[in-house]
Amino acid sequence: MGARHDDERPPRQETDPVLRAARYRDQQERASDVDVPDESGVVNLGGERLAEIRPRLSAHDDVGAVAASALEQAMDRGDFDSLSYAGRPLPGSTTAASDTLDPDWWVKSLIEREGIRGLGPPAIALRTEDAHLDQRLAALGSAWQVRQLVEDFNARVVEARRQLLGGPPVVTPLRDVDAEVERWQLHRDERAERAARQRRRREVARQRARAASRARFFSRWIPWR
Repeated sequence: MGARHDDERPPRQETDPVLRAARYRDQQERASDVDVPDESGVVNLGGERLAEIRPRLSAHDDVGAVAASALEQAMDRGDFDSLSYAGRPLPGSTTAASDTLDPDWWVKSLIEREGIRGLGPPAIALRTEDAHLDQRLAALGSAWQVRQLVEDFNARVVEARRQLLGGPPVVTPLRDVDAEVERWQLHRDERAERAARQRRRREVARQRARAASRARFFSRWIPWR
């Protein structure tokens, strides 16, 4: 067997971790210097398809400044000219009493859209609870529970009005406890009456079905005259 040449020896593995890390960092820096444009994304500007412009960020860049510059370039290109509600206020962004901008419009719309309860400013949380309070009252089983729930709701409305924490004003009205209890009792009586009518109709239908069944049974055995 011939002698093994030096160039046939396998490369020696570097065992120094510090040196290996330095070489890896140098390879990454060299690879980052090569700018390969990504042409996979395109945008449609005025019927002309152009390569998508993506700002590059480094560790020393100010993200806010880069974002502001990207927005200015997009506005110069006219990317926002054909958007819905261009030049008009967004739905729900103004107050109902006037056309002035509501600073909390986005939070209010999010809470109402997602049905979020117990979060957000007290004014918004109470208004959302007030919108669903009738359903909660109708599901209760006694007048005492109705009275307790309405009294607790009124107490939280009064407490929210006294607090000076900023945010939108509390405009949710108080509930009349006695009127809510009376209305609950009226609805309970109406539901009981509807249930009784349905039971009577079902009983009449069963009696008619039994009578028809007996008539068919006896018609087989009674001879015709």
